[in-house]
Amino acid sequence: MEEGFGAWYGEKQGETGDNWHRTLIDPGLFALLGELPRGTRVLDLGCGNGYLARRLAGRGARVVGVDLSDELIEAARARERAEPLGIDYHRASAAALPMLADGSFDAAFANMSLMDIAPAAAAVREVARLLRSGGRFVFSISHPCFDVDRRSSFVPEPGPGAPTVYRKVTAYRVPHSDLYDWPLPDGRTARTVGYHRPLSWYFRELRDAGFVVTGLGEPAPTDGFVSRRIAREWIEEIPLHLVLEARREPRTGRG
Repeated sequence: MEEGFGAWYGEKQGETGDNWHRTLIDPGLFALLGELPRGTRVLDLGCGNGYLARRLAGRGARVVGVDLSDELIEAARARERAEPLGIDYHRASAAALPMLADGSFDAAFANMSLMDIAPAAAAVREVARLLRSGGRFVFSISHPCFDVDRRSSFVPEPGPGAPTVYRKVTAYRVPHSDLYDWPLPDGRTARTVGYHRPLSWYFRELRDAGFVVTGLGEPAPTDGFVSRRIAREWIEEIPLHLVLEARREPRTGRG
């Protein structure tokens, strides 16, 4: 990851998330995560600057955040030092968290991070290890069916009245990676890697790790949504994000 990207992205998300997260993605995530009782032990996988970890901790959850970016973890820790909420942050791969004990969490969530993790299957298995039996894993991703990196786009077709909008998609079935360019304020361009996996991949990996899928959401824009690139009505008709809830089945003698 380009030096400076994490600091810029953490500042971009701020205390409430940028507009896209705040008014489109996050409401869908919390619709499935629901209200958590005070004292609920929660893992934030790919926590970024920790703004969602702080939101949950402020409501009484006991939160641990994990991210691979030094810059983002330092930003999260700086906020924790300035306003302590009892959150522990670890700079580590989501696929290997030996510092955390088996069955030590009631819930885990990953907000737009699982699709950026190369060893995502190992990360799902690690979440399964860390959740107690019956614990829930909720995660948001780019919609595998409709948002296939640069291999998908909206196509407005003129006609009488408002244009009909279609979503053009290719290269859906085979998992692959793609590069994303992010313009930084100093004129440089940071490049990150994202990973497309078909919907069946997620269901298979969740099943094999001991999860059963219990919820699915396709977030629509909420009040205040603004985009210079995509019309609100297009996303209202064709979702660009998917949220899944999976419950950890009771452990057997094999773990």
